[in-house]
Amino acid sequence: MTLAINCDMGEAFGLYKCGDDEGIMPFITLANVACGFHASDPVVMRHTVRLARRHGVKVGAHPSYPDLQGFGRREMKMTRDELSASLIYQVGALKAFLDAEGMALNHIKPHGALYGVAARDEQVAHAVCDAAEVFGVALLGMAGTQHEKVYSARGVPFLAEYYTDLDYADDGSLIITREHLALDPAMVAKRTLRAVAEGLATSINGNDIPMRADCICVHSDTPGAVDIARVVFEALQPYLGKPAPHAAAAVH
Repeated sequence: MTLAINCDMGEAFGLYKCGDDEGIMPFITLANVACGFHASDPVVMRHTVRLARRHGVKVGAHPSYPDLQGFGRREMKMTRDELSASLIYQVGALKAFLDAEGMALNHIKPHGALYGVAARDEQVAHAVCDAAEVFGVALLGMAGTQHEKVYSARGVPFLAEYYTDLDYADDGSLIITREHLALDPAMVAKRTLRAVAEGLATSINGNDIPMRADCICVHSDTPGAVDIARVVFEALQPYLGKPAPHAAAAVH
């Protein structure tokens, strides 16, 4: 398992734009491409896959609750069967575009509220895992949560994420917001480097929390995302493509 930088991408829809995928793509190694249920459409999906291919970036699916109006950031009540079917539908659509470009599906990463609910709800995590098993790919998630517990117990490869542009609570849980705030790229790079090199992050209240960082996430809709991605990419050069130094660390 080697350290990677991932970004949620392809989140435009029709005439609406979201994020600078072209600007960010040179500074990441994995792209999580929206599958049409929180953002994106067939044209955007194909364009994003082709953009990733040109830059040598591996592509994973970024499925969500069926919540286009709320950008997938609202929780929804769905049975395990309903949710897994919805995820298989979305991932299958993206895989068709990857097949057309001669690329393999690399991973799956749930989006927004689905990601947050799966971190604490065992049945939702199982629904996500049900979909991943169909495609035989790894799942991205948070260490020390139901992501790691369920995915690992079922033998699905698991990559633990550290978020450069979101805050963490004192218990190590991720604080998911409806909108991302502007951040100082140098500060973001410094704390990302600490998470990778020392296995530690700083909570919103200034406390140290253990952090496993197999994969670093930068959001494309964060203000100044391109600068953040570039500075983080440059700071992590000694580590990219190598085993994550603190792969055994976990958030509790």
